[in-house]
Amino acid sequence: MDLGLDGDAALVSASSSGLGKASATALAAEGADVVINGRDPDRLNAALADIREAATGEVVGVPGDITDPDDTTRLVDRAVEEFGGLDHLVTSAGGPPSGPFLDTDDEDWYDAFDLLVMSVVRLVREATPHLRDGGGTVTTVTSGSVKEAIDSLVLSNSVRMSVVGLEKTLSAELAPEVRANTVLPGSHETPRIEELVEQGVDRGDYPDYEAGIAEWSAGTPMGRIGQPEEFGDVVAFLCSDRASYVNGAAIPVDGGAHASNL
Repeated sequence: MDLGLDGDAALVSASSSGLGKASATALAAEGADVVINGRDPDRLNAALADIREAATGEVVGVPGDITDPDDTTRLVDRAVEEFGGLDHLVTSAGGPPSGPFLDTDDEDWYDAFDLLVMSVVRLVREATPHLRDGGGTVTTVTSGSVKEAIDSLVLSNSVRMSVVGLEKTLSAELAPEVRANTVLPGSHETPRIEELVEQGVDRGDYPDYEAGIAEWSAGTPMGRIGQPEEFGDVVAFLCSDRASYVNGAAIPVDGGAHASNL
């Protein structure tokens, strides 16, 4: 299916690894010009090389910290400067620290809110005038934890809900020029999951890597863990005109792992 993204301009935050990188790769493979972002210059350059192998459009790497307001402004400005406009904003971010409620202090809460919510607020604020020019999209990447709380992830369970509320509000306030949706990933075989499994093997929790991945897949109706490119394909679809009547949706990409009805 041709998604019709050839020549569109996209910005994907926190995209030097994991699901952000997968989203940027899918957009670039469909012909979009993409700005990717990350804090670590070495990791960003490695991601840039990987994505360019799949790309049919232009890919530019811009280092920066999405919790820094100046960096978020610079990200949007650079995308517009490079590509002459901006059609798609995909907001991704790393996860906050794990831990139970009573071990989480005020600073942890404020840091999580800045990372997960204010980064999105600032990026959307800066991008909206450009997105409205050509009829664009905002796609926020959150977590399946907004559907079902996950043990020892009080920050993710609580704070990410704000992003869903923001996305739903944007879907009304920015329409019809701009569509806004959110994607709720379950477990995917990202470098973070690979690292956790390998740590489990080292501790003796699993006999080998394959057994660890099987454990992460347990309870998923599809019987396996997701691949990052499968997630990226959903993001690219939501950015495309093929999804032109999808607005204000929160879409799980989890192989059916979450049992919630809504």
